[in-house]
Amino acid sequence: MGMKHFLRTMNSDNLSTSTNGEAVFEDCRKDHISHFILRLAYCKSDDLRHWYIQQEVDLFRFRFLRESDNSTSIKAFLAQNGFNFKAISQEEKQKLRKELVSSTYEMNNGSFDSNYFYKVHFTAALDLVRSRKVYLKCGYAYVPSSELLSLVANVFRLELSKALARTARMFPVIEEQQRLLWMLNHINEWYLGDDYGNKKSKTRDGITADMINPLCQESFPPCMQHLHYALKADHHLKHFGRLQFGLFLKGIGVSLEEALKFWRSEFIKGNMDVDKFDKQYAYAIRHNYGKEGKRTNYTPYSCMKIIMGNPPGAGDQHGCPFRHTRTDVLVQQLKAMKISSTQVDEVLVKVKSNHYQHACGMCFAAVHKQSSAEDTVLAIDHPNQYFELSQKILHPQKPSTSTIPRTMRVNIFLFVYFYRVATHLNMSGIFFLKS
Repeated sequence: MGMKHFLRTMNSDNLSTSTNGEAVFEDCRKDHISHFILRLAYCKSDDLRHWYIQQEVDLFRFRFLRESDNSTSIKAFLAQNGFNFKAISQEEKQKLRKELVSSTYEMNNGSFDSNYFYKVHFTAALDLVRSRKVYLKCGYAYVPSSELLSLVANVFRLELSKALARTARMFPVIEEQQRLLWMLNHINEWYLGDDYGNKKSKTRDGITADMINPLCQESFPPCMQHLHYALKADHHLKHFGRLQFGLFLKGIGVSLEEALKFWRSEFIKGNMDVDKFDKQYAYAIRHNYGKEGKRTNYTPYSCMKIIMGNPPGAGDQHGCPFRHTRTDVLVQQLKAMKISSTQVDEVLVKVKSNHYQHACGMCFAAVHKQSSAEDTVLAIDHPNQYFELSQKILHPQKPSTSTIPRTMRVNIFLFVYFYRVATHLNMSGIFFLKS
């Protein structure tokens, strides 16, 4: 479940509204601790920092909007954090009335009178300028109070980016703390949902090798479709591709015997003899099923593990198409799934915003003819979740598909954030990271 989807499910009835001073202080303390834990965990690479900043900005926007009707709280927050936004005078506002109404996004004569306008340098409102939502004059943007959040969020993003860069430089010192290191090294890959590895498929009593191809066309997520078609074309996958795809097949209910049959049949089509396959590749397949080595029952990869894991190199096919595939290649894949051009454009918007799981959810909605409305699209967080939900929609009459667990599948990031969102802090209780 993506952060934006999670925030949409929250309402005032779910949020703590404690007004006691000690309770508010404790809420702030826990919020700050959880932030800095996540900052340590997500400072180590550009990809992790970029993803974390986007989630923090989403959370910040959510809290700011909840206070939008409380002008006192907003003003106190702006003053506390040194924002010197000054509204233009009524005389200047009326003088520019025609230009402001015609050039400001969703502005009319009725809303014009109720809005203040802030005159800021255009570099402080680049996203508004880029989308042509504000009036520009002599290098200054006239930003209505309804768009104030955009200005503040841009500064928040910049300050957090600087803070994460400083934290990354200090991380070698943190590595000396062994009690923290074990958690920080892998927190971004932790997953608390269904592991899809300890039980039979909920959608099929048993999937044979012959069923994999039609099921791919019917219900595989884009990442697994890509791996399957690459295997069909080249009759070979490199190590990480075999691992990602093989564990997915295990999760949907392909037995060890059928998995060996499937992989063997594909590899020998590429001029590999059976003996070579049995000697070089069969062991790894049995290992995935816990029949060799330490006999560990390996589980299918979650979306976070795929997105944040080893990126594909030359000749590799693994990874997340929304994260690792060139835009033109991704567009071809989506159109091959019979997704309309309009829907493809909507998916690409999410991809460009680094919301890869939400983009996958929009792809799921398009393929299964479901609503693609922003508040109804599911953020996919596991390839096997995609498969199960697809089978439930396509074969609702089958007894084995009558129930899909309602477990909230979240990674550890959202687990830690649950408290931060569920605890309603007013803006005066939110630190701004200018440190």
